[in-house]
Amino acid sequence: MTRLAIDIGGTFTDLILFNEKNGKLTAYKSLSTPSDPSSGVVNTINLSKIDTANISFFVHGGTTVINAITERKGVKTALITTLGFRDILGIMRGNRPDMYNLKPKKPTPFVDRKLRFEVKERVTSEGKILTPLNLESLDEIIDICKKNKVESIAIQFLHSYLFTENEKKCSEYIKKKFPEVSITISSDITREWREFERANTAVLNAYVQPIVLKYFDNLEKKLNDLGINCGFTAMQSNGGTTSFNGAKRQPITLVESGPAAGVNGAVLVGNLTNKKNIIYFDVGGTTTKCALIENGKPKVTTEYKLEWTRFNPGYPIRVPVTDLVEIGAGGGSIAWFDSGGSLKVGPQSAGADPGPSSYNKGGIEPTITDAKLITGVINPKNFASGQFELKKKLAEKAINKIASVLGVDLITAASSIVRVAEANMINALKLVSIQRGYDPRDFVLVAGGGGGPMHACTLGKELGVSEIIVPPYPGYFSAWGMLATDQRSDFAITSLIRSENADINKILSIFNKLEEDAKNYFLSNNDLDKNIIDFEKRIDMRYLGQEHTVTVTVTEKEFDIEKILKIFHLEHKKAYTFSLDNTSIEFVTFRLSASSNSPKPKIKEISNNYKIDDSILEKREVNFGEDGLHKATVYNRNKLPTGIEIDGPLIVEEDSTVTMVLPNQKLTVDNFGFLRIK
Repeated sequence: MTRLAIDIGGTFTDLILFNEKNGKLTAYKSLSTPSDPSSGVVNTINLSKIDTANISFFVHGGTTVINAITERKGVKTALITTLGFRDILGIMRGNRPDMYNLKPKKPTPFVDRKLRFEVKERVTSEGKILTPLNLESLDEIIDICKKNKVESIAIQFLHSYLFTENEKKCSEYIKKKFPEVSITISSDITREWREFERANTAVLNAYVQPIVLKYFDNLEKKLNDLGINCGFTAMQSNGGTTSFNGAKRQPITLVESGPAAGVNGAVLVGNLTNKKNIIYFDVGGTTTKCALIENGKPKVTTEYKLEWTRFNPGYPIRVPVTDLVEIGAGGGSIAWFDSGGSLKVGPQSAGADPGPSSYNKGGIEPTITDAKLITGVINPKNFASGQFELKKKLAEKAINKIASVLGVDLITAASSIVRVAEANMINALKLVSIQRGYDPRDFVLVAGGGGGPMHACTLGKELGVSEIIVPPYPGYFSAWGMLATDQRSDFAITSLIRSENADINKILSIFNKLEEDAKNYFLSNNDLDKNIIDFEKRIDMRYLGQEHTVTVTVTEKEFDIEKILKIFHLEHKKAYTFSLDNTSIEFVTFRLSASSNSPKPKIKEISNNYKIDDSILEKREVNFGEDGLHKATVYNRNKLPTGIEIDGPLIVEEDSTVTMVLPNQKLTVDNFGFLRIK
């Protein structure tokens, strides 16, 4: 039987097949189809020519949700909230990322003010009813929504994280009167406090839900038509998977599904190479993603913000998301000049359609891919598994726009584009490492994506990492990482308890309730047997008077108040360099991660009888940036002998990418086929 993983990127759709019998991995790539991503999925499966009856596992990752949000292509959405809270989406938070900007511009809410409605109801911060819900007042709201052709409604009431009944009653009433509308209630998505964050999360879920529902229904039909009848799962932002049913119910949990899968793949690489501290670096067609893995565990945050910049507060999402830094620098990123004449690269991208100029699909702007082609890094005849040949003359024509302004030759202009892009990339890498107090010398850099290995050696050298690792199939790395993923869902509830009033039995009862919620969720979504679920428990805690919290992981052995408090003091000191041992502590939010221990590919060690001469393809002139132009030997990765050591400069070619090894760097091929560069 065969396990299948597919990842839909901005430029390419990647597919990985894992044969459970012989342990063989095979990979396929085709251009994404932005107008209907499911067509790209079908095209790639057809390209593989697999016997679909043998597929035992299917996992899907992609950009459907994030694209709908960033391109503002969701549905018309309304918000119903507690009387007095209509403007919560517009008011947002009082703080701002740029503290010296006295006239900051707040992001535009995803719901027009005329479609934000109030109803009489009120619950206290203790979860007790103060004002009963007035259901009759919903009739006028429903009529207005129908007249305005609203397709989705978000419901978020004050303190509904403690008392969910009013949101549920409101939803049921609307569904009876307006059955065709999609409804999201905030307490279904998160039971954490922070009214604005919960409202925004519910609104974004409602904004994309009809689109995701239609997409997965359409995809499921096409997969069934192909003869694939196994259970279908979708990659989530938290690093786990859920069923298609779960994805339809909570599509906002898919917002960063592809990058999260790549981080899981990096963890697997670390396990195989005995490297626990990893900086993951992925360059795709549109973006660069970076993440830090410490002691074998990725960082996961519940304070993720879409479209955040140092000038823009963005849109907060209160669901667990693998902690990533993402910038608009990928193979399709366009080079341009700002009003001051400075060369910039990205965030605008040529994407898959029309794509870089060298794709010969109508693109005319210079991109990173065009620049890498001009500098000799990319072989025009071996791009994207050789599915089409890049046109160097078209790349030259596009790069000449930059060269003529700078007054330099084509190679210098192309190198300048690469240097600017890599300056952006190194800043992103520093954001997840140096600026968070980590020393890159204690980490290895794992490179994935179709562009990651082209830049990894340059950036690894500048960052000072101990080693660079390029796994097999780096251009398919997110799909590869999906095969190493457990089914997972996260649950949380805010309940403020002071340490002097803390009762271990009360804390246990909170976690027991979360466990029951988790089991019911898995069963309702046909995810898995409730008896094979593993639970991880965490508590957000803070000193009395603080605003922010520190998350503490607790095990069964540590279910003692004094032990939990001791761990908190240690974690706070680790995060902020101090602890206040005699200060009262608040337990704030209780978190539970429920996951299955799903079967994973067993990557086998390899050995081959190739000789180094078997792997040499050619010698060609390559510009190595600051190290200048060199006549580099080009190797076929598939024929590199295991255990071989080769001094740079050199190029390693494979179906999905190119690895560029600099002068004074050494390449080794280990027993798993990983390229190890120091």
